[in-house]
Amino acid sequence: MHSTVRNDLPSFTTTLPGPKAQAVIERDRKSISSSYTRSYPLVIARGEGAMVEDVDGNRFLDMNAGIAVVATGHSHPKVVAAVRAQAEKFLHMSGTDFYYASMVELAEKLASLAPGTDDKRVYFGNSGTEAIEAALKLARYHSGRDRFIAFLGGFHGRTMGALSLTGSKSIQKKGFGPLLAGVTHIPYAYCYRCAYGKQPDSCGVECVKVLEEQLFKTIVPAEEVAAVFVEPIQGEGGYIVPPRAFFDQLRAVCDRHGILLVADEVQCGMGRTGRMFASEHFDLVPDVIALAKGIASGLPLSATIAKARYMQWKPGAHASTFGGNPVSIAASLATVELLEQGLIERAASLGARMKARMSEWPALFPTVGDVRGLGLMLALEIVKDQATKERAPELRDRIVELAFERGLLVLGAGPNSIRLSPSLVLSQDQADFALDTLEECIRQAAGSAA
Repeated sequence: MHSTVRNDLPSFTTTLPGPKAQAVIERDRKSISSSYTRSYPLVIARGEGAMVEDVDGNRFLDMNAGIAVVATGHSHPKVVAAVRAQAEKFLHMSGTDFYYASMVELAEKLASLAPGTDDKRVYFGNSGTEAIEAALKLARYHSGRDRFIAFLGGFHGRTMGALSLTGSKSIQKKGFGPLLAGVTHIPYAYCYRCAYGKQPDSCGVECVKVLEEQLFKTIVPAEEVAAVFVEPIQGEGGYIVPPRAFFDQLRAVCDRHGILLVADEVQCGMGRTGRMFASEHFDLVPDVIALAKGIASGLPLSATIAKARYMQWKPGAHASTFGGNPVSIAASLATVELLEQGLIERAASLGARMKARMSEWPALFPTVGDVRGLGLMLALEIVKDQATKERAPELRDRIVELAFERGLLVLGAGPNSIRLSPSLVLSQDQADFALDTLEECIRQAAGSAA
C-alpha cells in the first residue's frame, strides 16, 4: 500500500462520512425519492480523472466511473472544452424538428464504428432505457410481430418496456405490473453456474437450444417474435462473459426465424472491454445496438444504432425533445476521439494485467469463487465456500463497505459479485492501489465472518 499522500490516491481529512456529508445526507432523506439506492455515504464535490473529492475534502479512487459512465474520467479537459464551446453557441433547438450538423457527424461516426458492413442509421435519446425503448418500438414497427425474448439476469432499464425485458431483481418489478406483454426470459450463458451442468464450450449452445427445442415448440411461436435482447456481457447480472458459441448459436437462430438481434451495449460498450463494442469480442454483428452510459463521458445521451433497412419508420413514429442535445453531442464527439486516441487500447492492456492478478485470488482467498470480465469491466464473485460456490451477498456487501472506508469506491453486481468499472484513464499505480485494497478488505471481511 502507498503510505505518502498523493493527489492521485485516496486521502482523508475527516472520519467518514464527514460533517458536511452527514448534513447533505440528512437533507437527502427528507427530500429525495426513497427509490434511490446508495451503497455508502459518499457526497461528491468534484472529480478529476479517476479521483473524486467529497464535500469534506476526502479523496477517493473511483472504480465505478459513475457506473461505467465517465469513460474518459471525471471532467476530462477535452470533454469540458467541447461542452463549454457548444454551450456558448446554443444549448438546444430540438433535433426532432430541426437539424444539427454535429448530430449528423456523430451518427456517421457511430455507424462507421458499429460492427458489420451494412449501412446503418442512428436514433438519439437521453439514457440507456430510452435506447432500449426505441429498439423495442423499432422491432415491432419493422417486423409486425409483438413478442420478445430476453435473458435471466439481464438489466435493460426501468421504464415500462425496458423493465419488462429486465430479469435482474424482482424488487425492480414489484408493484409495477402489469408490464409489457409478450416478453419471455430464458437462461443466460454462464459457464460457472451453468443451469444445464455443461462444460464451457457447450454451455452457450445449450442455453440457446431452449429457444428452438422448447419455447418455439410450446408457448412462443417463432413467427411472433420480433426481437431477442441480449447484453454481450451482462452488467448488473454480474459481469458475466459468455462463450462465443452462445452468440454464434443465437445469431443463427435469429437468422433462421427472421428475428432481430438487439445487443444492449449500454454498460459494456464505448471501449470499456478493450474494443469499441463488446460484440466485437465474439464477432457478433447485431441488427440493433443500444448505447448510453460512456457515450458522452457523463452527459445524458443514448444512441440506438440499427441496420438501415430496419430503421425505416415514418416521421413522427418515434422522437425525443432532448435526445441528441447539442451539448451532449459535443461531449460525445470528444469522447469518441479520446477513445480512438488510445484509451481503448489502455482498457485492453491495463484490464488484462488487472485480471491476471485477480485470477490468482481464488487460490489465495477461499471466499473468492470466480474472477471474470474483459478490459476494464471486471468482477469477482464472493462465496461462502469454493466447493459448493454458495453465494455470500452479506460478505460481498461488507467488502464494499470496507473498501469505502479505505477510500476505494466499488459497487456490487449480481447477487454476490463486486464490479470494477473504472474510467479508462486509470493509471497503473491506481490499479495497483485498488487491488491491494481489495485484498486487504477480502482478508478482513473473511476474518470477521469467521
